[in-house]
Amino acid sequence: MNVGKTLFSQVMEFVPWTSFTRIVDRYSGNAGVRRMSCAEQFRVMAFAQLTWRESLRDIEVTLGANANKRYAMGLRHEVHRSTLADANDSRDWRLWSDLAALLIRRARKLYRDEDLGLDLTNTVYALDATTIDLCLSLFDWAPFRSTKAAVKMHTLLDLRGAIPACIHISDGKMHEVNVLDLLRIEAGAFYVMDRGYLDFARLYRLHQSGAFFVTRAKRGMDARRVYSGAADRINGVICDQAIALNGFYVAKDYPEHLRRIRFKDPTSGKTLVFLTNNTTLPPLTIAALYKNRWQVELFFKWIKQHLRIKKFLGTSENAVKTQIWCAVSTYVLIAIVKKELQLNASLYTLLQILSVSVFEKTEISCALQLDSPAPDLPLRTDQLNLFNF
Repeated sequence: MNVGKTLFSQVMEFVPWTSFTRIVDRYSGNAGVRRMSCAEQFRVMAFAQLTWRESLRDIEVTLGANANKRYAMGLRHEVHRSTLADANDSRDWRLWSDLAALLIRRARKLYRDEDLGLDLTNTVYALDATTIDLCLSLFDWAPFRSTKAAVKMHTLLDLRGAIPACIHISDGKMHEVNVLDLLRIEAGAFYVMDRGYLDFARLYRLHQSGAFFVTRAKRGMDARRVYSGAADRINGVICDQAIALNGFYVAKDYPEHLRRIRFKDPTSGKTLVFLTNNTTLPPLTIAALYKNRWQVELFFKWIKQHLRIKKFLGTSENAVKTQIWCAVSTYVLIAIVKKELQLNASLYTLLQILSVSVFEKTEISCALQLDSPAPDLPLRTDQLNLFNF
């Protein structure tokens, strides 16, 4: 890689531009464009994410102050906030959704051999949603409550590498459980969810598709024990049972037996009740699978803290979804850079380095590699000590 290029340009080389061009053509993204192509728009949006720009004026001033480096970034013209605002508002957000999906497929191939710490070869997904609060007077297309608006980011996270396999962005009123109707179920995979996704009709469709689920039971669930397996109270397994659901309608929604595991966390002392359709894995493995669900919570926390999705550059639905998808694409792009260059630093560290050095002309593998501590040099016996009197 040419070390005469800036770090930002070297990062952009990991974008599959040929495939991106096909995506742009699919949505006629460059039709009638005079000054800012879709490729330039993504570069600007990725620059804003990496350097934590929070407004259109912020982006315009920062790039204007580095006008002599703009061409090296792949920008042919000066960036005006009105041009960027129009591009975010008018170009189909699905263009950026498809770009994110393209990068996600590439990232998942790179991380598919990551160790989960469990003796499993199956793919494990964690499903959850996070709410991004908005102002109702500005974002009236995203109703949530009577006094505020919001969008929900429904995410299916592949736990190998913490890569989002599927993301659906909706208004704040869409209930989390409805996203189960939109998923393309993968046979043999595990889907780990919290109690908000406990809908037996939907879970039975997932079961019939050949997939496994792990979730928690709601308090007061009406079910009867069919038989009990061996418990392991020393390790926290209070009971391991096969159960059948009581009630006329719920029994029709899920007519087969479920597995119920009551587990007492030895660390916190809290008792948890898990439901699953997998009958072969040890109960401690089921408990460990649910514990790994917290990775999706950490993913939401991470992107809210380190990507620019709290303050938006536009108020239309298209502009908001464009910014979110560009943020996701940037996150996955850095994950690809980390894996392909075999960097030991965390994604947080990589973003911190890039945020202050995107214009540096340094080999990217050197700039993003944490320095190893210098070895202690042996003291020379013939060297004088300055402080000896």
